[in-house]
Amino acid sequence: MLWIKAFVAGFLATLLFHQPVIGLFHALGAVPAPPFNMTPVPPLGVPQVLSLAFWGGLWGLPLWALIRICHGKRYWLRALLFGAAAPTAVAMLVVFPLKSLPVSTQTVIGGLIVNGAWGIGVAIIMWLIHRRP
Repeated sequence: MLWIKAFVAGFLATLLFHQPVIGLFHALGAVPAPPFNMTPVPPLGVPQVLSLAFWGGLWGLPLWALIRICHGKRYWLRALLFGAAAPTAVAMLVVFPLKSLPVSTQTVIGGLIVNGAWGIGVAIIMWLIHRRP
């Protein structure tokens, strides 16, 4: 059950933290694509934002494995650093080349910020689930 919660936290953090930061970047003209993109993506034709949220859910599993034993500042710092670094590295080194997308300093920095926000989002959601009254 705990790992299902971690998946759900990653899924929701994509919608509640990652995508709003994308929206801010879009409003500032830093990224061309708007948040909550409903364009179908192969192979299943699901909306892009739901595909992204699914992957966010999967990324929530190793993030939770890394932060669940931490307390205080270490909990938040690990969530931020893992969230920023791991998904961004995979996106820039694997996903972008597979999709023939260019990697630039701007995409790397943007990825670090957006995915760092996602990591903090997962940490907040899991903290809310597990806090004791």
